[in-house]
Amino acid sequence: MGGFDKIELGKKEESRKDTLSSGGQDFARMQSGTSFMSRRSGKKKFKFSRKKTSIIAGVLAAILVLVGIPAYLTYDSGLKTYRQAKLVAAAMDTQNVEQASKEIEITRKHLKNTQRSFKFLIPFKFVPVIGWYYSDLGHMLNAGSHGLEAATVATDAIKPYADVLGLKGEGSFSEGSAEDRIKTAVLTIGKITPEVDRIAVSLEKVQVEIDEVNPDHYPAFLFGPSFKSRLENLKKITDQGVSFVTDAKPLVKVLPSLLGEEEPKKYLILFQNDKELRPTGGFITAFAIFNVDKGVIKIERSDDIYDLDNSISGKPPAPDAIQRYLANVSVLNLRDSNVSPDFIESMETFNSLYEKSGQSVDVDGIIALDTSVLVSTIKVLDDQVQAGGMTFNTQIDERCDCPQVIYELENTISRPVNYVKTDRKSLIGELLQAIMTKAFSSSPKIYWGPLFQTILTEADQKHVLVYLYNKEAQQGIEALNYAGRIRDFEGDYLHINESSFSGAKVNIFLEEEVENKYEVDKEGIVTKTVTITYKNPYPPSDCNLESGGLCLNAEYRDWLRIYVPQGSELVDSEGSQVKIETSEEFGKTLFEGFITVRPQGSKKFSITYKLPFKLEKGSPLPLMIQKQPGTHGNVYTNVVNGKTIETFPLLTDKEALLKI
Repeated sequence: MGGFDKIELGKKEESRKDTLSSGGQDFARMQSGTSFMSRRSGKKKFKFSRKKTSIIAGVLAAILVLVGIPAYLTYDSGLKTYRQAKLVAAAMDTQNVEQASKEIEITRKHLKNTQRSFKFLIPFKFVPVIGWYYSDLGHMLNAGSHGLEAATVATDAIKPYADVLGLKGEGSFSEGSAEDRIKTAVLTIGKITPEVDRIAVSLEKVQVEIDEVNPDHYPAFLFGPSFKSRLENLKKITDQGVSFVTDAKPLVKVLPSLLGEEEPKKYLILFQNDKELRPTGGFITAFAIFNVDKGVIKIERSDDIYDLDNSISGKPPAPDAIQRYLANVSVLNLRDSNVSPDFIESMETFNSLYEKSGQSVDVDGIIALDTSVLVSTIKVLDDQVQAGGMTFNTQIDERCDCPQVIYELENTISRPVNYVKTDRKSLIGELLQAIMTKAFSSSPKIYWGPLFQTILTEADQKHVLVYLYNKEAQQGIEALNYAGRIRDFEGDYLHINESSFSGAKVNIFLEEEVENKYEVDKEGIVTKTVTITYKNPYPPSDCNLESGGLCLNAEYRDWLRIYVPQGSELVDSEGSQVKIETSEEFGKTLFEGFITVRPQGSKKFSITYKLPFKLEKGSPLPLMIQKQPGTHGNVYTNVVNGKTIETFPLLTDKEALLKI
């Protein structure tokens, strides 16, 4: 028709269909949550189709299967390994070498299973941050493997000596006489020497692995406040263990020789009476010569130290402190020669005099014992030993409120009489001989093991001190901390050393408590106050020589020395009856004073000083308190900014990290 455009019905219908189709799709998108407006504005948004969602879910499931399940299996296996390792520790704590050996083998199997599961976690190695923990766990597992290897070598090496060492298990020296068993043990102990090298190698491998673990990867807000410190402590213990074994190896290697494997050895035994405390543990009152032939000990001579002193002429002048505080003593005697708090230095002084005596004999070393050794060994021997026509035990004697053996020894040795009493102090040698005779006349399982363990405890607590002239052996003794040395330490250090110049046995009765009080200012300057409280609650003894009384308790006359970090600055002091003197010794600052304490009295001494370094905020303060030999668990308390941190008896040298 004219005037009208032709309408293409087919195209219009297609256009309508497109519009409807497009609107339907838009509606569908709105229903499915896709923005209608976004399409209209030309913007596109990423969307998951059902197919893509299924693929992603499948991938996640695969990851959970491939990583999550091995992670769980590793955790479960690791937990079993940890529990089994605790059984190893328990067996070692009870000193059951046979049980420890079995538990170690089971632990090795659990650890191998854990390591196999751990291999499937390798994808975590490439994940940021998580990769740290994957790496650390790997190093810890490797360290555990090397540690178990060292433990296996050690237990296998000592199994044959279990009965001799007092370790539960089947030993190999149960046949023949006591001397035969000892000789057999000594002649075969050389077999242990190569094993020490193997143990050292394994421990060095442990050290390498532990050193790769970074404690800074474990913040407190994620792992708790103690996890990081535990790792740091583990690294420290590992380093100390490697150092200990390395230093002790020379001693183990020469041990057969020291026990007289090839030729007899001689040792000078000094008895230090800790009831009259002196710098290295007590007044030197008696001595003995021990002959050791293939492990069998025999006493060649036992005598009073005064007799040995009388055989020396041309003695040097006594040190100033002895002349000042010990009445009527102007020359240095053997009995007073242990004036240095360092046992080795004191023994060098002792030897310089001993060599001048016509009674001196060549020896291979010096071993010092105090009364604690006598008491503890007699307890092991059914609390009864006979010597010198007397029976000794450790029951408390009311006359001194101390063990009966202590009172009887003092009564025999120290009581003045109106006649010549010969060989009074040789009784100590007779008692030592009686102890050994009773011990070695029995089956090893009855006394030997407990005695061996007792001597180790006494040495740990510094009631036994050793100076061997063999340099390699002495290196091992010092590694064990059995040499009574003044030790080096980075951080705060404290050693209180006392010398009783009263002539009586006041340390039977005296009680001591020590407070270490720290105050830290904003600049990190540490001011420390050490307060020593002395109490003697017992009445005085009859110290009249003419009446023949036994003078045990009298006025305590104490030459007091306090060793602290070098460069410490004295601030104040109270309680000393002389002016505090400051000097340097053993790489330490030394504060020196003098106090007295009467029977049924008490006394306080305090000294305040600034440490020579500043403490960074949040940093712990390393502390070592070094025990004086011959002391018996003086009570110490650490106080930081007015808060009591810890109270403990000082039985051995103690190290701690104080949080300030």
